[in-house]
Amino acid sequence: MSRQDATSLTLLQRLQGQDDAAWSRFAFLYRPLIVYWCGRWNVMPADEDDLVQEVMKAVHTHLPDFERLGESGSFRAWLRGITRNKLLEYDRRRRTRLPVAEGGSDAQARLNAVADSAPALDEGPAELAGLYMRAAEAIRGDFNDQTWQIFWRTTVESQSPAQVATDLGLKPAAVRMAKARVLRRLREQVGDFADGEQANGD
Repeated sequence: MSRQDATSLTLLQRLQGQDDAAWSRFAFLYRPLIVYWCGRWNVMPADEDDLVQEVMKAVHTHLPDFERLGESGSFRAWLRGITRNKLLEYDRRRRTRLPVAEGGSDAQARLNAVADSAPALDEGPAELAGLYMRAAEAIRGDFNDQTWQIFWRTTVESQSPAQVATDLGLKPAAVRMAKARVLRRLREQVGDFADGEQANGD
């Protein structure tokens, strides 16, 4: 696949096509988020790598079945669901390894209560910002210097399109179009087509 062909496809399309480079990019983008979710669940450090690999394997297996259905169908929501299922399995395995006899049925009830009150798998602003920054790093080479400068100044540095247009000798409409192209590509890379998320605003 040529570089032009590769960049014309979304990351999800490339993953579904079993593109090895796309799987490497997926790991680069999403592994830190999966690790964060594991931390929210208090996964033991010794178990973290294995659990992340289980999630990645499940994504690989079930990706052909992935469908976007409105807001709840964003790729990140789907990945969150897979991760939660793997974390529930991990909790069940961990409970079966604990010596229940030490505390009897009361101890088992407390363990079950912990599972029932497991934390929600959401992402704070820092985790979302990290995801988008990794995605930005991954797509940087897909755009010329001027387009990237427009995106960076208007989105990351929050400069107005009018100011950037004046500095670069462009019309504000051209600046807005350039910014929109990069943001669209950015969302394609992280799989957020349906959930309305934006990288630091649009």
